[in-house]
Amino acid sequence: MLDRKIYLDHAATTPVNPLVAEAMLPYFTEHFGNPSSQHSFGREAKAAVDSARARVALFINADPEEIIFTSGGTESDNFAIKGTAFANMEKGRHIITSSIEHHAVHDPCEFLTRFGFEITYVPVDKDGVVDASDIAKAITDKTILVSVMHANNEIGTIQPISEISRITKAHGIAFHTDAVQTFGHIPIDVNQLGVDMLSLSGHKIYGPKGIGVLYIRKGTKLTPFMHGGGQERGLRSSTLNVPGIVGIGKAVEIAAELIDKEPARQTALRDSFIKKLYDQVGDLKLNGHPVLRLPNNINISFNNTDGEFLMANLDAAGIACSTGSACSSAGTGPSHVLHSLGLSERMIGCSVRLTLGRSTTSADLEAAAKVITASVKKAREMAPRF
Repeated sequence: MLDRKIYLDHAATTPVNPLVAEAMLPYFTEHFGNPSSQHSFGREAKAAVDSARARVALFINADPEEIIFTSGGTESDNFAIKGTAFANMEKGRHIITSSIEHHAVHDPCEFLTRFGFEITYVPVDKDGVVDASDIAKAITDKTILVSVMHANNEIGTIQPISEISRITKAHGIAFHTDAVQTFGHIPIDVNQLGVDMLSLSGHKIYGPKGIGVLYIRKGTKLTPFMHGGGQERGLRSSTLNVPGIVGIGKAVEIAAELIDKEPARQTALRDSFIKKLYDQVGDLKLNGHPVLRLPNNINISFNNTDGEFLMANLDAAGIACSTGSACSSAGTGPSHVLHSLGLSERMIGCSVRLTLGRSTTSADLEAAAKVITASVKKAREMAPRF
């Protein structure tokens, strides 16, 4: 057992920054007004919402009017996909996505097949990269939407979004990207990426859970996701979550101050840790692209090791990690992401994801490497040889 717990599952969620919590607190009590109300209480709340909207917009180089607040990344993905589908179904019912998307994209796509939509799942290469030419080949005269994630939640591979957007733009097709994992970890510029819609989540950047964003480029055609009071330009009716919005605004403010240095720090720690594991553990495979990956992501298959057994041992020692995305781990079956990379079920079962954060230090990783080395050795001694 370590002297203190080491959290290496920041891709699942992050702790709320104390400054974020402090900024949110008054909007639960003192400034509790409904931002749709016309009196002073409502105007105070609306001013806070407007300020947060402007901060988020600035961070991704968008217009504040293009920022729609949601309950999180899953709602944003559903909104983009279903909203585009139902708004454009007279034009066509064909959607293109990748084989390694989050379930928040795959499941709504599958849902749409009930309404006659056809989904094309473009494969990835052994490193998890989508070939933009495969997107181009999959386009038909009925294609209305392409959705490819900015970076994968399990293996961290960053996709060629700008290249794909040039193809969709040439064909007049809406393009959505799930940027939940890249938000606050690498720079995002919606104009450089060329996307029409982009999903974000607060709890991945040291903000609160239950708040997200869907960026919708002006002129993008969507059916409203929720109907009611007409909030969020009539696209997402519901009384706004003012404390959550204030929280994501403050989290973005802090992320903007760190974006020039923190990714480089985490990349150096990540690469040093991976080398250490190769040297000390051996017989392992790094999953995902070795360079085009998120600064904090490490997904490794430890051969002849059961991933669940290893994760349990690490947890008992005080190290938190996962065997995949936190969302998909609640389901059954092997990772569809690792399967798309061509890994066997045996190698998928040997996989563990470790993701660093702002609080992660070299001393943390030194301690973690020792525990992992011992745990893998123990697991291999107990595991049958293949």
